[in-house]
Amino acid sequence: MGETRHNWTKEDILAIYNKPLMELLYEAATVHRQHHDPNTVQVSTLLSIKTGGCPEDCGYCPQAARYHTAIEGNDLMSVQQVKAQALRAKSSGSSRVCMGAAWRNVKDGPEFDQVLEMVRTINKLDMEVCCTLGMLTENQARRLAEAGLYAYNHNLDSSEDYYKEVISTRGFEDRLKTIDNVRKTNVTVCSGGIIGMGEKVEDRAGMLVALSTLNPQPESVPINALVAVKGTPLEDQEPVSIWEMVRMVATTRIVMPETQVRLSAGRTQMTREGQAMCFFAGANSIFAGDKLLTTPNPDVNEDMEMFNELGLNPQKPFLKHVHPQTVEAEDSQYQALGENPRWSRPEHTIERNEVAKQKAKTTK
Repeated sequence: MGETRHNWTKEDILAIYNKPLMELLYEAATVHRQHHDPNTVQVSTLLSIKTGGCPEDCGYCPQAARYHTAIEGNDLMSVQQVKAQALRAKSSGSSRVCMGAAWRNVKDGPEFDQVLEMVRTINKLDMEVCCTLGMLTENQARRLAEAGLYAYNHNLDSSEDYYKEVISTRGFEDRLKTIDNVRKTNVTVCSGGIIGMGEKVEDRAGMLVALSTLNPQPESVPINALVAVKGTPLEDQEPVSIWEMVRMVATTRIVMPETQVRLSAGRTQMTREGQAMCFFAGANSIFAGDKLLTTPNPDVNEDMEMFNELGLNPQKPFLKHVHPQTVEAEDSQYQALGENPRWSRPEHTIERNEVAKQKAKTTK
């Protein structure tokens, strides 16, 4: 089955991405079958445990406080609310719950303690637990690991070059540092990005270089198609075509053979035939549930119908990695350090982000 390569170059990846489509699909499907069961797809449910009010300026995000979107903010959910949602997700075939909070970075204190309790609670339901909470210190990563966290999501979003055209409130290096902090624990890494933000194909290849040269490569790589939300700087972007999605999935599968490639945002704009091509090209994970944090997603029943049509089965939890043990809060080795890390704030000006911000001031 060959060794996983960690020295991919942009030229290598572009050569794969630009192959004749039938060649690309055949190669990707072959790699996929060498490393995974082609009829099994991991199903995750994404839960927004704290919505809106984020201080960042990500050009794609309706949760940024500085843009005027139709998102209703809410405070941190209770542990009981999260448990109820997790049980619902489990009964509909999900093996993983991903909890997202609209934070720039994790801050020690009662809210983070509450999230740790959510992790313990879901892990005890025999479900994989993933969190996406922004930047993270090594000690915070260790506390999450101790609570039973299975995966931490921190997307690179785009290539290092194009990242500067989308976000000015944090640096690309901070993304890599957070992933590095997670890697110091036994928690798996989930990291991918978004296509359709106005980037070139070279930027898509650049993002895959950044991900594939990590050693080890991320265990999960979400490929999102931008969902253009009114009020955000990227509201006028044209949707990416299904062919771009298929090429991106196939290329990701070839350069990261062991990784679970997740078909993430943008599935509502895809036909079942389009999604089937993505599964054939190596996608073997999806988000289920009617919402992805704040953007629409296909209904769970629709997904299960599609699985039946295609002969796909939901993946069992802890198939790829062992079930983490939960350490109760009172037995914890790691305590809050009250850290105040200096995450970067490049604060260069992105014109379209500024325009959306000014527009929001006149709309509110």
